[in-house]
Amino acid sequence: MIHIVLGVIVLWAAAATIMLPILVSRNRRAWRRLDEMLERVIEGRSFEDVTFDERELSLISNRLQTISRKLAVEVDRANREKEQVKQLVSNISHQLKTPLANVMMYEELLESRDLTGEQKTVFTQKLRNQTEKIDWLLRSLFKMTKLEQNAMEFQIREASIQETIKAAIHVVYEKAFQKGIEIRADGFDDIQLLHDPRWTSEVFENLLENAIKYTKGAGIIRLSLQRLENYSVIHVADHGIGIPGHELPYVFDRFYRGKEAEGTEGSGIGLYLSKLILEQEKGYMTVKSRAGQGSTFSVFLQNC
Repeated sequence: MIHIVLGVIVLWAAAATIMLPILVSRNRRAWRRLDEMLERVIEGRSFEDVTFDERELSLISNRLQTISRKLAVEVDRANREKEQVKQLVSNISHQLKTPLANVMMYEELLESRDLTGEQKTVFTQKLRNQTEKIDWLLRSLFKMTKLEQNAMEFQIREASIQETIKAAIHVVYEKAFQKGIEIRADGFDDIQLLHDPRWTSEVFENLLENAIKYTKGAGIIRLSLQRLENYSVIHVADHGIGIPGHELPYVFDRFYRGKEAEGTEGSGIGLYLSKLILEQEKGYMTVKSRAGQGSTFSVFLQNC
């Protein structure tokens, strides 16, 4: 019996002596391949061509591949955000360049001793207008940044859409009156919709200001209400210069201004801000337009 046990021990030892180098060699290869995979992760290179037969090592390989893909997504997102910030700074510089230059010019003119009292009054008003424009731009850019980061506080509740629109009309009424433009609200029922009146009023201010700005001479801006199952739609229609079909996909982009609008004062921020506001309220906006025939912007707000 003792001889049999000794024989088993000898055979086991012999087998271990033979297998141990094989296992060590296999583990070394595995660790080398794992090290190669980690190096590829660090360098941002793909390693999906590297595979393992062993179950445990295959699990590690899959985990590393998942980590690598997530890192690639984060790096791509970071690069896109970096490019967006770069573009934003460039756009802000472009937006502020003209009014700042005008402010400096009017300041120099006002320092001249040859100006009459009337001329000083005119240049002082022009200086004030440019200063107000800079203030508006900075406030709009601040809002835009906060809205993009979801850092602005909204108080969405059941509120009268008629009162919200009245507040917007009150802000732009003087501009419309000076151009001989009439603002009509046809069959506008006083209904309750889910929105933040303060922010939503700003959406309609932007739409009405654009309609006034791009309507040449006298005209009519019509506001109408349409009830749907889940949303109510407020249409703002004008008979202005309109928007060419190829530009429609871009009108809600940040700082976008169409070719026809280049000669008119503006910043390309209003519609983008309006889109961000409506997104916070779980609403949205669409546009239909034809060049030379006016535009209709439609604001969708949730029913109560």
